Amino acid sequence: MRTGPRRPLFYLGVLTGGFFLGGFLTALLRRFLPESPTKDFFTFAVTPSFGPATVDLLVVNFTIGPIGVDVSLLAVVGVVLAYLLARSLF
Repeated sequence: MRTGPRRPLFYLGVLTGGFFLGGFLTALLRRFLPESPTKDFFTFAVTPSFGPATVDLLVVNFTIGPIGVDVSLLAVVGVVLAYLLARSLF
């Protein structure tokens, strides 16, 4: 496995941290901004979803889903900020 900053776990960590940061910023703005076009713009989110998916293994039958990801403008901004921070540190 590579030892430099270009290893896959590094990028996965940056993406995860960025999405958490963006989700936190989105929740913060949804709570504290007054109703306005600015709030609608920054907190608009697209939620693609998958499911429900049924798995039948003859002995066990279960259903997974629906699973959705809430992606907003601030989530993308959070990923960019996390990447820039990680790039400057490593």
